[in-house]
Amino acid sequence: MELESKIEGLLFYKGEDVPINKLAELLKVNRGEIEESLNKLELSLSKRGLVLVRKNDSVVLGISGELSPIIENIRKEEISKELSKASLETLSIILYQNEVSRSEIDYIRGVNSSFILRNLLIRDLIEKISDPKDSRRVLYRPTFELLSYMGITSIEQLPNYNEVKKQLEGAINNQQQEEKENA
Repeated sequence: MELESKIEGLLFYKGEDVPINKLAELLKVNRGEIEESLNKLELSLSKRGLVLVRKNDSVVLGISGELSPIIENIRKEEISKELSKASLETLSIILYQNEVSRSEIDYIRGVNSSFILRNLLIRDLIEKISDPKDSRRVLYRPTFELLSYMGITSIEQLPNYNEVKKQLEGAINNQQQEEKENA
């Protein structure tokens, strides 16, 4: 498989921006090879509905500007729909944890949550923040608008807050332990 195809697959899987150095590390190649492959990927994507977006030292897959009107219609439709069971499950994890990474959400749910997170972000129910412990990592947290809509002034007012938070933290601790053992 060509390096640019591997990069495309990784960017699709991640669903968020990835530092170029991280791509080089994951694919076990040097930065120059990544840059060259990014240029090839950018060229091949120009014939399709995706684009390679570069910002600072990171890249992400995006939607071609020509699709903006269609995407806007889909977005409006998505916002007006009720939340799915999977969306509510993901939103609950974010509410009770307050700040949680996508990998932690995926571990707790047992499935990839990229598209659900995107939908919750579009609806302005959650927001992304940089992890204060590791600036390369993104955390998700509920927005003030969500808390206001729910009629709560603090996360601790959620039903069974302490009990649910403890269970979620136990699952996250298990994930971290597994990562250490696999490293």
